[in-house]
Amino acid sequence: MAGAATPSGRGKRATGQAAGRMTRDAWIEAGIAALIDEGIANVKIQVMAKRLGVSRSSFYWFFPDLQDLHKELLEHWLRRNTGPIIERALRPAPTVTKAVCHIFECWVDPSLFDPRLDAAVRSWGQVDTSIRSIVDQADDQRVDAVTRMFLRYDYPEEEAFVRARVLYFTQIGHFTLGMRDDRDTRLRLLRPYLLGFTGRQASDDEAAAFETLMRRIQPDA
Repeated sequence: MAGAATPSGRGKRATGQAAGRMTRDAWIEAGIAALIDEGIANVKIQVMAKRLGVSRSSFYWFFPDLQDLHKELLEHWLRRNTGPIIERALRPAPTVTKAVCHIFECWVDPSLFDPRLDAAVRSWGQVDTSIRSIVDQADDQRVDAVTRMFLRYDYPEEEAFVRARVLYFTQIGHFTLGMRDDRDTRLRLLRPYLLGFTGRQASDDEAAAFETLMRRIQPDA
């Protein structure tokens, strides 16, 4: 067990009791919080233990080492931020503008995409080339899903790819730069954005449906 002393005797019983009150998921959540708030350099066992109010030695009841937790953080990020984009891109829609509205759900619903987590993992990738490779692969997967969405609506292959990149990296750039358009601004610009990304006009019904959804998700914005 790298860097950890094995609990024994009374200490083992005490640590076991503390571990029994803790869960693997709680450590993962503490790791995510530390990554978002302080960066990967502060995803440390001692920092997380303080957040959780337990002994640092209880960490080793759930993970062999810190690298194993890092792996869990990346898997959580992929599920949390990549899965919903792919699912929305593959969702059937009668028009391309409606299909893009499905993807837009990820940008306005924090339960589908966590911008702060995405930014934190990207920052991690700036100091670790192996993580940067994983980030690049995730970007490729997301863009590929959006490309395939455009292809369903008879865009030429190269145009579909370029439109997918423009749509996806425009939004990631907004998040990375910390741009904070309010809800009403987003709704006012919805149809121009849809036209810019697709080259096609959204219907009144499509715009109204997305507005209803957004007002439900962000009622107090």
